Amino acid sequence: MSIPSLSTQIQLVNRPVGWPEQTDFRTVNVELPPLADGQVRVANEFLSVDPYMRGRMNDVKSYTPPYVLGETMTGGAVGRVVASAADTITVGDVVVHQHGWRDLVQEDAAGFRVVQEIPGVPLSAYLGVLGLTGFTAYVGLHDIAQLKQGDTVFVSGAAGAVGTMVGQIARLSGAARVIGSAGSAEKVALLTEKYGYDAAFNYNDGPVQAQLDAAAPEGIDVYFDNVGGEHLEAAIGSFRDGGRGALCGAISQYNTTEPAVGPRNMANMVTRGLTLTGFTVGNYSHRFPAFAADMAGWLASGDIVFDETVVDGIENSVDAFLALMRGANTGKMVVKIAPLS
Repeated sequence: MSIPSLSTQIQLVNRPVGWPEQTDFRTVNVELPPLADGQVRVANEFLSVDPYMRGRMNDVKSYTPPYVLGETMTGGAVGRVVASAADTITVGDVVVHQHGWRDLVQEDAAGFRVVQEIPGVPLSAYLGVLGLTGFTAYVGLHDIAQLKQGDTVFVSGAAGAVGTMVGQIARLSGAARVIGSAGSAEKVALLTEKYGYDAAFNYNDGPVQAQLDAAAPEGIDVYFDNVGGEHLEAAIGSFRDGGRGALCGAISQYNTTEPAVGPRNMANMVTRGLTLTGFTVGNYSHRFPAFAADMAGWLASGDIVFDETVVDGIENSVDAFLALMRGANTGKMVVKIAPLS
């Protein structure tokens, strides 16, 4: 059987203003050269699309450099090695990496991490529950928000990839009450019926503050923020003394062309002794072994469940990303790559 060598790749060609459009991207076909010493060639099986990618499309200073125009989009992916010129990785190995939006990737072996196939668990789980999103939830709760036994936890964007993990990890770690917000009645039902949330509300049904007050009349101790804006202001208003917020994302502001309006009640930070801490998991890689061990145990015991929204075809990667930004996903959004011929 011949080794595939033609790679289909998605590149960013314009920096979006407001909502990204299809014309901000292009698809190219690249003929890969023969393997150099120490390289591997991987046929991707799943690609990750994530909210943070929108920020990297802007040419602004951030925790990670912006995407370079005319170059292939990077991001999480999982695939199988089809050729190897490296001692550490062999043909057939399953690997995860950050080389992103392409069906076939060839790079130095150091950029790939070999993972084990788990019976009954799709490889895409390494992009979600066993990967960046699960790890983000774990670090945000334990290292940033310093979750304590008996805490009341509020999670915004709770039906997304990170949010569905936050609620379950909080419950397993001793939270007394877990509350989530989501954008539809169907997602709200999913939070309470599948993901163990004690209460949930649809943020489109009315002011977030009023709905949060009804769900947590005695206040909250921990806020895990995926949304920003009105949700962050509501959490600041609902914190009990000593409340802690883990600021993970602000998807409500990613595509706006107007200046972001900050919370108007920041004085509560002083009067209630609150802590709000922004974070990215790249600074907590030392915690990954603990996360991996805990999550593997929870999955094996059935204490953690997960959903995925799967879009078929490398050619639909941009559609998947745009749908993600509009909240069309439940759980982790991934792109499934057709097997290479």
